[in-house]
Amino acid sequence: MSELKIPVLDLKPEINEHLDEYMKAIEEVLKSAQFIMGPNVKAFEEEVAGYLGVKHAIGVNSGTDALVIALKALGIGEGDEVITTPFTFFATAESVTAVGATPVFVDIDQRTFNIDPDLIKQAVTKRTKAILPVHLYGQAADMDPIMELAAKYGLKVIEDTAQAFGGEYKGRKLGTIGHAGCYSFFPSKTLGAFGDGGLIATNDDEVAEKARMLRVHGSKKKYYNETVGYNSRLDEIQAAILRVKLPRIDQANEARRMAAQRYNELLHDVSGIITPYQDERAKHVYHQYTIRVLNGKRDELKQYLADRGIGTMVYYPVPVHKLPIYKDTAPLLSVAERLSGEVLSLPIWPNIGEEVQREVVEGIGELMK
Repeated sequence: MSELKIPVLDLKPEINEHLDEYMKAIEEVLKSAQFIMGPNVKAFEEEVAGYLGVKHAIGVNSGTDALVIALKALGIGEGDEVITTPFTFFATAESVTAVGATPVFVDIDQRTFNIDPDLIKQAVTKRTKAILPVHLYGQAADMDPIMELAAKYGLKVIEDTAQAFGGEYKGRKLGTIGHAGCYSFFPSKTLGAFGDGGLIATNDDEVAEKARMLRVHGSKKKYYNETVGYNSRLDEIQAAILRVKLPRIDQANEARRMAAQRYNELLHDVSGIITPYQDERAKHVYHQYTIRVLNGKRDELKQYLADRGIGTMVYYPVPVHKLPIYKDTAPLLSVAERLSGEVLSLPIWPNIGEEVQREVVEGIGELMK
């Protein structure tokens, strides 16, 4: 990646711009000598709960842990089924398996890349306990029909919002619509720490209490453990970094949207390319700007750009139901399987320059003409 002229993500400009703030935040943590569950974690949880508009925000060690703990706090376990998408990072399904439940994969909407709500009903069985939609690439899943179906069948909804912090659906923050929302603060995310980190958001007091217990070995009071839990605490230094970043998240996401709009305009007349779907009901945060490359040219285009020093990524080349651990667990999911051979994510970050985007699109146009 360091050899690329244009990386798929460049964190350095933002870090350099605000380096003094970050160093001050880190220095204050070092001077306090409070590194685990200190004042920054508590303050960040309060601040992020306010931003999201929820009663509870529980910091954990990663987005994966957020999913596992949320599922367990909602009572999902052995013998249960959780309906989810096959077009996502492995951790979505992995978290379901980790609590002893079974992921049931449903095909996706080719416009949004997210789970197709119209297909969920036929996957519901007596063992179904939850639906786990993913807001992939920063694009909102269609939550209204999902919530209606969940209410009809008495199911829980856990939103995988790892790639969509700050995104919205009909004016509501993603991750706050279901019974719990799970976020990742991996450095590349829209709200990224300088290491791992995650969060569970919920308005359910009981779920929040269980999640807080589970992240510290199943105890409300230290050394008085009540259940088997996890060692999954948001790091104090990462919380301090996130507190510096949180007030700027809307500005950063708006810059991503502006960059996406530039790409849309630049790619408008390029043949064989489908740009991201624009859902007027939602605010996409473009964690990834992902195009579809038609006519079987995706891999050729990826290599063509790489030869010119332009980085791209394929998220994801293999649908989860085709990975060895889940092979043969689902029928043909034709849309997910087709799109896995078409998607290509282009370089994007909040302060990406227009000249950089033009160079990326020029390279695409050279091959796709």
